[in-house]
Amino acid sequence: MNKITGAGLGFRREMLSEILPEMPSEVDFWEVAPENWIPLGGLYQEQFKQASTQAAFSSHGLSLSIGSSDKLDVEFIKTIRQFLDSHNIALYSEHLSYCSGQGHMYDLMPIPFTEEAVCHVVSRIKQVQDILERPLVLENVSYYIAPGQEMSELEFTNAILLESGCSMLLDVNNVYVNSINHGYCAREFIAGLPSHKIVYGHIAGHFDEAVDLKVDTHGADVIEPVWDLLRFAYSTHGVYPTLLERDFNIPAMATLLNEVRKIKDIQAQSISVRDATTSGIAL
Repeated sequence: MNKITGAGLGFRREMLSEILPEMPSEVDFWEVAPENWIPLGGLYQEQFKQASTQAAFSSHGLSLSIGSSDKLDVEFIKTIRQFLDSHNIALYSEHLSYCSGQGHMYDLMPIPFTEEAVCHVVSRIKQVQDILERPLVLENVSYYIAPGQEMSELEFTNAILLESGCSMLLDVNNVYVNSINHGYCAREFIAGLPSHKIVYGHIAGHFDEAVDLKVDTHGADVIEPVWDLLRFAYSTHGVYPTLLERDFNIPAMATLLNEVRKIKDIQAQSISVRDATTSGIAL
């Protein structure tokens, strides 16, 4: 199975003419949404096969709905496993949220931060991991309401990670958005996470609806406070593979690659600082 490292970019059909036949060397790995590719055949499957033989891939699902009260779709999860195995993809990530309730809602809904929800989600994670035969990697999501909240987002996240055995995808833009919208300290949230659980990360842009309301859109350039949070996350937890998300208002590949290079630069700087600190060198 391919192991991801460095800085990555989302793999989208709109990009195919710019990235094939030879994948850009600046991108260390690519992220694919299985649901967007499993149904496709013909030329698209040939192009995806061509890409996946050239570069490392991770996956980021859209439809697992780990927090839903609906029954898990076991056949869907088996199809995901088949897709991952056939394309040599080791890592399957999803959202710590839900998107179904007697039907698909096409949006990521917040799971209540309660002990009951922790128990419910943990049992479902274990079932998914048994079917996939690999750890599930869950992303902290942006949310705009917190129904029935009994614990903080950090307490809820850590309980899920501890009790389920799953790993974490740390999205620093989501932390930034939530910290503004819900009035908490983004750095305290990041510092409170268990380093050994963070295997992968996202960074993205968002939309400023108001001074105290940010909307996670993945449709704009990453802003400097979010880059600063990435630096802080690396200094706290060590450097981990990080992917640039851009789902709307997608610019030319050259512009995307500039942000990918910035991730790589920050990673290199963070490794240099940690090495110097470990060696006792004054900076």
